[in-house]
Amino acid sequence: MARHKARPPLENPRAELEQLARDLDLTALADQLPAILSKAEEQTASYTDFALDLLRAEVRARLERRLDRSLRRSRLGLVEDLDSFDFSMRPQLEPRVIKELCTCRFIEEKRNIICLGKPGLGKTRIAKTIARAACVAGYSVLFVNTAEMLEELQGSLVDGTYQRTLRRFTKPDLLVCDEFGYEPFDAKATQFLFRLVSARHRTGSMIITANTGFKSWKNFFPSEPAAFATVSRLIDAATILRFTGESYRTPKDIHGAPFESE
Repeated sequence: MARHKARPPLENPRAELEQLARDLDLTALADQLPAILSKAEEQTASYTDFALDLLRAEVRARLERRLDRSLRRSRLGLVEDLDSFDFSMRPQLEPRVIKELCTCRFIEEKRNIICLGKPGLGKTRIAKTIARAACVAGYSVLFVNTAEMLEELQGSLVDGTYQRTLRRFTKPDLLVCDEFGYEPFDAKATQFLFRLVSARHRTGSMIITANTGFKSWKNFFPSEPAAFATVSRLIDAATILRFTGESYRTPKDIHGAPFESE
């Protein structure tokens, strides 16, 4: 084990405090030390308050770094604030329900969330909001496009990395599968999806976003038994969020005569 060589005390006590903090890998504490010392001198802080300020500075910085790493690994990308979400456009979607889901109790209970509705109603946005709350709470999260995930699982059979690839999607506390059923699943994709859903059933939570209701889901699968086996596990004790209303997505300009289909 590597040993730190003892160095003679520095003439400047503040400089030595900063150096000792860096020797102990307390980088945030070292960076904030001048401000904390000045505050303690100005307010004549007690020894206890001074020590608390030192340690709190380091803990806050470590939590922020951990959250930053968690968000990068999650692949969530941009996550908009829930306060800016216009719930008046989604009259059947109650803010208190979304806020409760952001407490992440459903992850502790190993339950799923399924967001259903037409495109442009905010399903992915709400899914990302809940997923970010999970990152803040210290849970591991992974956001994926469902079709791309299934293609990756299928491709992993070729290079012999299937088990490792499957673990990448089963390991996170929360797996967010966006655009579920956007395209029909072929027989091979159905097998991979069933294995994944089965592996996570009651062991890890999922958030699913889909553009159609459950009655249409059987059309995504090559057979009704395959649909039932997968869907029944997904909806087991799940929270269903139905998105209705007008789409957020509108054109900037419209020129020319309308089509008859409009």
